[in-house]
Amino acid sequence: MSHGVVMLGAGGRMGRTIVRLLLEGTVEELSLCGALEQTGHSGVGQDSGLMAGSSACSILISDDFAEAAADAAVGIDFSFHESTAVHAAQMAGAGKAMVIGTTGLSNKEIAEVQRAADSIPIVMAPNMSLGVNLLLCLAESAASALKGRGYDIEIEERHHRLKKDAPSGTALGLGEAVATGLGVNLPDLAVHGREGIVGERTNEEIGFHATRAGDIVGDHTVLFATSGEIVELSHRATSRDTFAIGALRAAAWVVGQEPGLYSMRDVLAL
Repeated sequence: MSHGVVMLGAGGRMGRTIVRLLLEGTVEELSLCGALEQTGHSGVGQDSGLMAGSSACSILISDDFAEAAADAAVGIDFSFHESTAVHAAQMAGAGKAMVIGTTGLSNKEIAEVQRAADSIPIVMAPNMSLGVNLLLCLAESAASALKGRGYDIEIEERHHRLKKDAPSGTALGLGEAVATGLGVNLPDLAVHGREGIVGERTNEEIGFHATRAGDIVGDHTVLFATSGEIVELSHRATSRDTFAIGALRAAAWVVGQEPGLYSMRDVLAL
């Protein structure tokens, strides 16, 4: 049985990738049935297949949620943080499952997603790839094993020049994984970049560093350094398809689940 998918944010980089893979039949259980963009977006009214760099299809990009999602069982959202919160409420109102890969949501917007998850199943993750989710598990385990042993922890990430938020959602997810392993609260210890006379590094802080350049898909490293040695856990994405396929796997999994907020660890059984 094929589940219809509405792509929320169909004109974006990830949206176009997911549309292409859906049209190519990458995940047999899923098929594209709708595509949504914000009013005023240049893609509205355009053929979603052509915009994705694939062949023409009968699905035009719409700015009307009810029209785009009419036949969908699940929505995949890679739009903009403000739009994601609205989409979550709309999906909940329509009783349809949802996958959210958008990052940069405020605490208020996350609360709106959590409210929607009271009535529909939602998978929300800063990164949908198997490799990155394995890295999250490894970072948590490493932090736990090295706790109290004098290791400084820094998180470094690199992305393409068009990325709007920093640090990346994946970097923040890695920070949360490290904090969980250490048994601490990340916001209390996070230090974002350093400039000027900032003094010596404290033992507790978790550093974040963001690079934006060229067309880098996404590189992430968690560095554990102490006197005499360095341990690095890294992941490098070479194709955006990696994230898109993960999102499609999540969409196939979430249909039929009980209402609630799930992660990719649930999807991948990590």
